[in-house]
Order: sequence, then structure tokens, then C-alpha cells
Amino acid sequence: MEEIYYVMVAILAILAVSGLYVGVTNDAVNFLNSALGSKAASFRTILIVASIGILIGAVTSSGMMDVARHGMFHPDLFSFKEVMMLYASVMFANVILLDLYNSLGLPTSTTVSLIFCLLGSAVAVALFKIGADPNISYLELGSYINTAKAMGIVSGILLSVVLAFTMGTIVMWISRLLFSFRYVKMLRRFGAIWCGMSLTSILYFALFKGLKSQLAGTDFVAWVDEHLLMALLVAWVVCSLILFFLQLFRVNILRITILAGTFSLALAFAGNDLVNFIGVPIAGLEAFTVTKAAGGNESLLMSALAEPSSASNTIYIVISGIIMVATLWTSRKAMNVSQTELSLSSADGGGDQQFSSSMFSRALVRAAVSTSRFFDRVTPEPVKNFVAKRFEWADIEHSGAPYDMIRSTVNLTTASLLIALGTSLKLPLSTTYVCFMVAMGSSLADKAWGRESAVYRITGVFTVVMGWFVTGFGGFIIAFILGLLLMWGDVWAFGAITILCLYMFIHSNFMPKKKKDEKKKDDVVARENLVDNTMTTVSETIKASTRIYNRTIVALMKENRKALKELTAEASEMYEENRRMKYSITSTLRGTYGSDLNLSLYYVQILDYLNEMTKALVHITRPSFEHIDNNHTGLSHIQSDNLMSINADVNEIYSRIIYMFTSNDFSTIDEVLTMRDNLFERLAQSTKEELARITNGESNSRSGMLFLGIISETKTMVLQSRNLLKSRRYFIEQEGKVIRQKRIYE
Repeated sequence: MEEIYYVMVAILAILAVSGLYVGVTNDAVNFLNSALGSKAASFRTILIVASIGILIGAVTSSGMMDVARHGMFHPDLFSFKEVMMLYASVMFANVILLDLYNSLGLPTSTTVSLIFCLLGSAVAVALFKIGADPNISYLELGSYINTAKAMGIVSGILLSVVLAFTMGTIVMWISRLLFSFRYVKMLRRFGAIWCGMSLTSILYFALFKGLKSQLAGTDFVAWVDEHLLMALLVAWVVCSLILFFLQLFRVNILRITILAGTFSLALAFAGNDLVNFIGVPIAGLEAFTVTKAAGGNESLLMSALAEPSSASNTIYIVISGIIMVATLWTSRKAMNVSQTELSLSSADGGGDQQFSSSMFSRALVRAAVSTSRFFDRVTPEPVKNFVAKRFEWADIEHSGAPYDMIRSTVNLTTASLLIALGTSLKLPLSTTYVCFMVAMGSSLADKAWGRESAVYRITGVFTVVMGWFVTGFGGFIIAFILGLLLMWGDVWAFGAITILCLYMFIHSNFMPKKKKDEKKKDDVVARENLVDNTMTTVSETIKASTRIYNRTIVALMKENRKALKELTAEASEMYEENRRMKYSITSTLRGTYGSDLNLSLYYVQILDYLNEMTKALVHITRPSFEHIDNNHTGLSHIQSDNLMSINADVNEIYSRIIYMFTSNDFSTIDEVLTMRDNLFERLAQSTKEELARITNGESNSRSGMLFLGIISETKTMVLQSRNLLKSRRYFIEQEGKVIRQKRIYE
């Protein structure tokens, strides 16, 4: 056997460790986030429970290598060499794809990535094999590939997204309606029964999802299958009684339920998803072992991979479990991945959001708001008051957690039940997708997706979901290309791709990109009459700024989205025009006023002040439009009255500035200065009053921040306009001196 295969096995082993690390980093969110999101226990306790679940799941995961061995292709039709090239391209493609996603900051699924990498590589090797044999037609490609698995994954994504989100929303809404946010009293009455049902679902999930391969064929499983309803009812009664007695001793049964759910999900994760990380390297090792025992013939067909594994993988599985646990305790990125789901489901909708809004999310929220208003009109007032009271938020746990333990229990229960039922009904439900979408559905039902955050969170959810599909397509394409290259280039291609992957990883993570030099653009502005044209532009810009500012305040008060959109576009266009004029004037100054440096300096200052003034205007119009466009709560009466009064003062100041610009009469400039100082005092007072309202809970967080932003940028606008006026006066004075000197020398 050639030595290159020893090298390939070694590289596959290294990639297996990397796969475990990346896999746990990305998928730990499935079993950690419910406990972390509710702070049901200390971080250390949560990790201990999850670690025990992972170790038990890994140790009991024998027989789970079928996907890598023959799940996506028929190995009896491929030789040892072809299988090793196939597995190598799979692992290389996986590294490249994950590194690309990490560089772009996009979430992905290692399960989808690996499955479609297997599919793409298998298609590439099969096509190369068919092309090299004239006796085989390309129409026989289907006999080499098992596409049912891939189609099952695609359908599983769609089914998981719709079903999990819907059930998470319904179950959470009913649960919150029953317990409310002040759930202590109701929990004493019905908590044991409710948590008993949750614990029953979790136990059923642990037995028939996490340990199904070990319990398959036993009398116990057979009896449960025949008497499922009776078994679940008995388990419900037993769990409820146990939790009832624990509750008598002041034990928080919600914590027990959440930790049990965390354990079961970690168990199922290690027992069923371990193949995603080490399946391909172990399958490659077994192919290597079989071929070596048969004399090292690389043309040997891999029929052995089509049969159940005869080799003992216990040692590799145990080592893998240890690596997974170590990763869980040491990986900082795992917590970063968890933050994505936590930020999308947090009860705090007014804070910073991880994702921006999109046109689709804004349209969807507007439709939802309109629908909500319709139901508000047709729903009887007593019903509305009752529901509103049940969903009235209250932080009784005072833990600072993103959400409370009621929602955490709902997430675990619903996800466990759906996955268990999907398994029994042979529905292709994915653990990753179900857990994520249930959490999103429960956060929606729990009023976490309010008007302040809905657009951002919808964008985040669709980003994650689309990432699942894109990952599959990208994994297929990359693996397909690499598979063809490896089959065509053989050893040389393997070496080149290895070096390329190493270079890409180092370059993307450790080598900063060099910025390209910006191309210099010729100044096309006519030198003649440049000053006059610019001053005309300045005067027109000030007039336009006054009009836009006034209309923005009025449109914001009336929540006129269309007007705000037009004003934002107009302000942005004006800012970009002035910015272009500022950065294109250097060469012109060099030829026009190069002999008078002072005059050139103040000329640049004029453009700089003008640029800052228009930028401040953009920072007023754009946030105002985004606030209304995202369907956030409008300004209060106090905020509106303050802004209208400030608007009147700003208009008065600007009218005087415009008069001085048009008439070149600066005799009243000191009066404008006094008016400016008075306005600044009023702005400071308005800021203090708004901060007091925010502190006392009288002001909405987003509308309050918008109000404070407008106040701040108004001050900047007036300040820059005042500086612009002074520079204009000085400019005219200096220009007059230059003209007089020229006449003397002439």
C-alpha cells in the first residue's frame, strides 16, 4: 500500500478532532440555551449536567456510522482509492466551507454541511468513474448515489421550521395564559401536574431518541410501543407525584425539569450527531484497515462499508466524548453561538439587536400590526383585558435572565416531544432545527417580539434558516469541485489542496488584508466662478436643511412613513453631494488660491462645516424613518411638544442665518449667537427631562433614544451652521482683501 494513504488517514484524524471542536461549538446551543436563557442553575452546574449527558450519549452511540459509510453513496461500487479521495474531499470541503462562514460571520449547520459534502463528493467521484469507463453510461449515476437522505434533510428543514415554530408559539401562548409572568401562585396549584407532563415528555424523548439504538428490540420497548398511551399516563402520574412531594419541601421543580431536559438533549446530541464529526474519518480508517488486510490493493471495492461495521469503535467514541466535553468547557465561540439564539429570544426587546431589519421583515411586521389591530377591534373588551393582564410582564425571578423558567420549560418540553414523536412517526425532524424554531416560536408568543424588536428578530430567524439551505448548496458545490480535482490530480492534487486549505485558514484568520489604494479622480469642476458657485450651493443647502428639518419633525409626530422616506433620501443625497465637493476641492485650491494659504484654509473650513451640518441632518432623518418604518411606538405627546417648540426656535435661527447669507449683512450675528446659546440651554433641559422619564419608566426606550438623538444632532446642526456663518463672513472679508490687492498690483 502506498504511503500516501497513511498520510491521508493521519490528516483525516486531525480533521476529526477539528470537526468535533467545531461541531460542539456550533451545536451546543441546542441543549444549553434553555438552561442558560433562564439561568435555571449556575453555569458550572449546567455544564456538568450537559457533560454527563454527552458522555453517556457518546458511549451508547454504537452503530451510528452508517451515514458516513453508505448513507449517501453505494460503497460496493467504489474502489478503496476512490473512497479515500471521496472522504478527503468531504473533510477538505467542510473545513473550507466552515472557514468561509466564519469569515463572513454567518451561522451554519455542521450536519447539513457534512451530509451535502458527502453527496457532492460522491457525485464527483461517480461522474469521474463513469467518464473513465466507456461501458458505463452517465444515466447510471443514480445507481451510485443515495439521494433519499439528502431529500429527507431538505424536507426535514421545511417540516421542522413550520411545525416547530407553530407548536412553540401555541404551547407558549397557552402556558403563559395559564401561569402568566406572576406564576408563583399558579405553580403551587398546578405546577406538579404541568412539570410532570413536561418531565414525561423529556423522559420519553431520552429513551426513544437518545437511547433508541440500545433499547431497540427489548421487551420494554415493545411493551411501551403496544401500550404507549398507558405508559405515558403512568409516567405522568408518577412524575407529578414525585414533583409534588419535592415541591412540599420547597424544591424548585422548574429547575429540575429544565436540568432534566438539558441532560436528555445533550444525551440525544452525542448519541445521534456524533457521526457528523467523526463518521467520515472512522469510515476512512476502516476502509484503510480492510484494504491493508486484503493485501493493499487500491482497486479493491469497498463492499465492507456497505455492511455493519465489524470493527470496535468504542475507544474512538470514548475519546470523542471526552473531546466534546472538553470543548464544551473551553470553547468561547460556543457561548458566542449561543448568544445568537438568546439575542433573538430575549425578553428585552429594546436593547441592541444582533441583526438589522430587512424589507421582508418590515412588511411582515406591518401586516402583523394591521392584523392585530383588526382583532383588537372585534375582540370583546373583557377578553382583551384578561389576556393583556396574563401577558403583563413581571420579573419575579430577578435573575437578569433573557427569559423566565416557564418559557425555558416550554422550549425543552415542546422540542423533546416533537423530536420524539417525529422519530416514532419516521418524520425527518432535525434536533437542531426543532430546538431553534421552538425557541423562536415561544419568544414570539411570549411578547418578546414586540414592535421594538420584531423586524430585527424576523431578519435574524430568516438569516439562520436561509443559512441552512445555503450551507447545503455550498457544501455540495465545494465538495464536488474538490472531488473532481482529487480524482484528476491524484497525489499532487491532494498535496496542493492540503497546502491551499492551510494557506486559506492562516490568511483569513491571521493575515490582515491590504487595503487597495483609492484611485485619484480628476477634478472636473470648473475653476472659474468656483467660489461663487460654491457659495450659492451653501446658501441653497442651508435653505433645504431648514425645510427638511421642519418637515421631518412634523412627519415623525404624525408617523408619516412615506414623507420620512422621501426626506431621508433627500438629506442623504444632499450630504453625499457636499461630501463629494469637500473631497474633490483640493486640486482646485491648488490652482485657484495657492498664493493665499489663509484664504484656502477658511475655504476648506466652510466646506467642512457644511459637510458636518448635512451629516447631522442625515442622523436626524434616517433614524426617524427607521423608527417608523420598523413599526416602533411613536413619540409621546410630551416628546412631540418639545420637538415642535425646538423646531420653532431652530426655524427662527435659520431664517436669520439665511438672511445674512443672502444679504451679506452680518450686523446681527451677535443676536444669532445669543439665540443659539438660549437654544442650547433648552436642549440640555429637554435632555435632562427625557432621561428622567426613561429612568422612571415613563418613556419608551426606543422613542426615548430617538428623541435624545434628535436633540443631540439638532445641537450639532445649529452649531455647525453658526460656524459656517462666521467662516462665510471671514471668507468674504478675505476675498475682498485679495481683490483689492490684485487691483493695486494691476
